[in-house]
Amino acid sequence: MEFDCPVPMTQYSNILLAHGSGGTMMHQLIDKVFVAAFGSPELKAGHDGAVLDVEGRIAMTTDSYVVNPLFFPGGDIGKLAIYGTCNDLAMCGARPVYLTAGFIIEEGLPMETLWRIVCSMREAADETGVRIVTGDTKVVERGKADGVFINTAGVGFVPDARVIAPLQVSEGDVIILNGDIGRHGIAVMAGREGLSLETAIESDAASLAGLVNDVFDAGVNVHCLRDLTRGGLAGALVEIARSAGVEVVVNECDIPVTEPVRGACELLGLDPMHVANEGRFILFVPENDALNCLHCMRRNSLGENARIIGRVAHRQSPGSVRLNSVVGTSRIVEMIAGQQLPRIC
Repeated sequence: MEFDCPVPMTQYSNILLAHGSGGTMMHQLIDKVFVAAFGSPELKAGHDGAVLDVEGRIAMTTDSYVVNPLFFPGGDIGKLAIYGTCNDLAMCGARPVYLTAGFIIEEGLPMETLWRIVCSMREAADETGVRIVTGDTKVVERGKADGVFINTAGVGFVPDARVIAPLQVSEGDVIILNGDIGRHGIAVMAGREGLSLETAIESDAASLAGLVNDVFDAGVNVHCLRDLTRGGLAGALVEIARSAGVEVVVNECDIPVTEPVRGACELLGLDPMHVANEGRFILFVPENDALNCLHCMRRNSLGENARIIGRVAHRQSPGSVRLNSVVGTSRIVEMIAGQQLPRIC
């Protein structure tokens, strides 16, 4: 990907060097960076908002990205902003279509850094098949934004007959995970703290929309989807168990964790179940759809290691998650109190 900035540094670098920059300079920043990078017809129109032709059912979501550092092994804040919002739409059963992007930029941020971020966003948007149709830019005083914060909102289309929600989860449903857990949180922690790990760990940041669409195209009767971001696998399971009023049982031996991630977690005193991910999700499907779902997912690189990790049990303890450990014991899984890994997205 080409990162050469399209504007001369000597002419435009002051745009990000002064809080409150406005007027002509801000318009030049918008035109020569954001419109140049994203290039959608809606942005080129130069209107106060985007007018969209939307019919049928839509899903909407919004999120903010404040990750530190801005660039980490396997990803950056730009990719997270696109992937995270599109993944939230995909978890609603929607096909992501439109995004907005708002930038809170700290004065002094190098223009090359901003250009690298927006190029990364453009690449991720092209990969996912979405358009960035409107946005906003603000510059704040030095020390107020850790370089840049990004807010996004997304719109996706949902087929009329598709209902994906925790209340759809039923006793006997199988829980499927698309791959190993914990890489994103550890990659960000290593980048932030300058940790020298024996084996380099890269974030799993990825767009899940294509894989989810493959599952639906295969005719799988999906009851619920959830991506494993803040709170990790444990947080997602507990949220769904509580919302659905069901008991969930998962098997530790079936939950894939790479040895480098496991070792880093042991070193840092972290539980991989609580570590954030940006390219992992779980599906709740009827048992008779499980094999079809696995077969479909394993044909996609993001699901080649998909596996069944547990089931929805009898309603003896509604709202609870029980983990069967590798040593034959079991324990109740809870959401972590506070943030185990701050600023991971």
